[in-house]
Formats: sequence, C-alpha cells, structure tokens
Amino acid sequence: MIFNDNTAQKTAELLLQINAIKLNPKNPFTWASGWKSPIYCDNRITLSFPEIRRFLKNEFAANIVEKFGKPDYIAGVATGAIGIGLLVAEALELPFIYVRPEAKKHGRQNQIEGQFEAGKSVVVVEDLISTGKSSLQAVDALRAADANILGMAAIFTYGFDVAAENFKNADIQLVTLSNYPTLLKAAVEKNYISQEEVATLSDWSKDPSIWGV
Repeated sequence: MIFNDNTAQKTAELLLQINAIKLNPKNPFTWASGWKSPIYCDNRITLSFPEIRRFLKNEFAANIVEKFGKPDYIAGVATGAIGIGLLVAEALELPFIYVRPEAKKHGRQNQIEGQFEAGKSVVVVEDLISTGKSSLQAVDALRAADANILGMAAIFTYGFDVAAENFKNADIQLVTLSNYPTLLKAAVEKNYISQEEVATLSDWSKDPSIWGV
C-alpha cells in the first residue's frame, strides 16, 4: 500500500522526470534475472538530485512516524537503500544501521553494520520492491539479531502478487511512497507513454513472465 495518493503521484512524476524509472514497452529491458521488462527502475539516481532526495527524505520521515510511530532505529537494505535510509535516519535524528545480503567473509563477519541494541524497534527502508525476496532477507537478519520490526517503507513497488504473498507470509507491513498503477497514471498525464500503451504495461505487471527471458 502507498502512504497517500498525493505523495505517490508526486514521487512518480519525479522518478520519471529524472529517468530513475524508464518505460519502453516497444523495446523492453532485460533484468539481471533474464526477464524481459517494459520498465527499468534505478532509484539510486535520486541521490544525485538534492531537491528530489530532500523530498523523498521528508516524505519518508513524516509518513513513517505517522504510520509506524517513531522507531529506535532506521535500517537500510544494502546497497540501494543505504543512501536514502541514512537521510531518513538523519531527518528523524535516529541511529542508522544497514543490512548486507550476507555476512562478510572476513573481519568481524557482520551482516548488520552499525551499533545495534537487541530488542529495539526498527523500520526498514528499501529503494525498490520487486518480489521482496532480498528485502525480506534483511528482515530475517534483523529478527535473528532480536530486532522488533515495525514495518518496511520503500520508494517504489512493482506491485507483483508474489511480493504481496511474500510480505504476508513474513508478517511484515510494506508501505511505499509510490507504486506501479500511480506511475502509469502519471506517465500518461505527462506524455511519457500513450493511453494505448497502458494496457500492455498493465498486463505485464499482472504476469511479468509473459514476455519470457
């Protein structure tokens, strides 16, 4: 679910404006998984635009407190959400930690980086949700460290059914600044895509495997 409609619309417009999200149903992108996709999203680009990262930081900070209450920690999922997570923690004047995909093979062999006190509450910040698998691996690591996970907040989600199922099974509430339906609406209004292309893009989101590998 999104925090609210106004934030979702503005976020979508900004992501399109700076090409953090690109839509090209006629010449699809190839994801790392091999899937063909009419959309490509790289929200790390937002960090290069001071006004946009400030907007995202402030929206996250206000809406996280409203939705979850003020946590003890903000945790970013490495590597994509380290930057935005740190900005949110700074805005809320909270400690920041981040979670690696797996523990380091050397040194202290940490998976959770930063000083963390067991039993404390955490909101996890993520940049993008596709299936949710990697995001929920971070949740598993935090739970193993005895963190009380209040929820996860992300910039954008594709809204795949498999992601909804994964978050439900993990008993984690996911809230995002924007989502795929809002993106399509904004893309049509701002003339990034035609009304005719919306049907193709909508069908893909319901079953992203239909375009094959």
